[in-house]
Amino acid sequence: MSEEKKDTAVITVKDLYKIYRIGDNRVKALNGVSFTINKGEFCAIVGTSGSGKSTLLNMLAGLEKPTKGEIVIAGEHMESKSENQLVKFRREHIGFIFQSFNLMGTMNAVENVALPLTFQGVSKRERMKRAKKMIHLVGLDKYWDHRPNQMSGGQQQRVGVARALVVRPEIIFADEPTGNLDSNTSQEIMNLMQSVVREQNQTLIMVTHDNYLASFADKIIRIKDGKIVDMKDNRGKQGQANEEDYNEEA
Repeated sequence: MSEEKKDTAVITVKDLYKIYRIGDNRVKALNGVSFTINKGEFCAIVGTSGSGKSTLLNMLAGLEKPTKGEIVIAGEHMESKSENQLVKFRREHIGFIFQSFNLMGTMNAVENVALPLTFQGVSKRERMKRAKKMIHLVGLDKYWDHRPNQMSGGQQQRVGVARALVVRPEIIFADEPTGNLDSNTSQEIMNLMQSVVREQNQTLIMVTHDNYLASFADKIIRIKDGKIVDMKDNRGKQGQANEEDYNEEA
């Protein structure tokens, strides 16, 4: 039963285009992209600056509309939703992990994690209960009452991971989640994200320019000039290579 669930497509993208008009020119940020991501998969979308990876993430998250094509997430067509419908969908189905952490400086770790639940109308008692459970999951029991300025970058990003998980999302989007961290801390966060995906059966989509970080994912989609140039199953190989092996440009 669990295997069947794991092989269920949670994201399907068909023939996706995003064309920007700049003066008289038409720039194809995405040029006919198609793929599927299954329930419980950790997928890395990797490419250099300007490759189209961030545009793709924005469209998957319903932050930008495609020029043409289909995006089906959890059985719903994102491209045909109104702005209000997209806001509601993101609130109920999606968690975000940001490069800049985006924590509230006046709140402690548990309060930061609980914050998204206030927008869902969850009672304070339940918010605190769920937030403390997530703080435990990411290994920050000793820091639950610390504010962001009392925590290291890695600890702040662990709070960010917990905050993304607390809404029990079907999908988590991570945009360069270790961009502000040193290499050792980055590896810790990638190991944490890997284990969370497995333990919680979460679907995680990460955008990165870093081939080494992408190596932690189950599936790697490589994008260049708005097109997918390579897609591979990486299960069983995650994060095993040395960082220097991945320093060549994507």
